[in-house]
Amino acid sequence: MAALIDAINVKRKTLFELENIPFCCLEADVNTPTARGGQTLVRLKMRNLLTNAVFEKTFKASDRFKEPDLQSVQASYLYSDGDGSHFLDQESYETVTLNGDMVGDALDFLIEGALIELRKYNGNPIGLELPIFVELDVAYTEPAVRGDSSSGGTKTARLETGLEIRVPLFIKQGERVKVSTENREFAGRA
Repeated sequence: MAALIDAINVKRKTLFELENIPFCCLEADVNTPTARGGQTLVRLKMRNLLTNAVFEKTFKASDRFKEPDLQSVQASYLYSDGDGSHFLDQESYETVTLNGDMVGDALDFLIEGALIELRKYNGNPIGLELPIFVELDVAYTEPAVRGDSSSGGTKTARLETGLEIRVPLFIKQGERVKVSTENREFAGRA
C-alpha cells in the first residue's frame, strides 16, 4: 500500500495523488486559526502532472493524500515529427513518443541527444523534467558595436533550437551559453 501524506506536511515540490491524479505542490501556506477549536487549514497551489493545469485548493490539516506511483527515468531526445517527440529510454532502450501537450515548450531547450528525466505515472509516460540549466549554441546575434559596452546592455540572440533570449553584448555568434529552463534567461557562458 502506498504511504499516506498529511496535508500539513506537504511542502514545495512534494508529489502527491488526489482523486487518482498526480500533483506537484508549487506553494504551501498553513493558516492556523487564533480561536480555540478552529481548524488549521492548508492552502496548496498545485500542478496537475497529467494536464499541467495549475490551481489552488484548501484542505484541512488532517486530510491525507496517497503517494503517487511516479518514476523518473533518464531518456535522450531523438527527434520530433508529426506523431510527436521521440525519446530513447536509457534503461530499457525503448523509444517513447510524447504528444505536444506532454512536451509543452520543452522543445525550446532540446537538441538531439540531450538527456532529460522522463516522468512515468503507473508505468505510462506523462511528461518531461528538464534540467535547471541547458547549454546551447548561439545560432545568430548581431555583432557588438564598439563603445556599446559601457551601458552593460543586452541584445537578442537566437539559439540553435530557435529560442530567442537576451544576452550580454560580448556574446558572439557560435558561442555556447547556459540558459535557465525555468525563466528562459541567459545564465552565463558554457
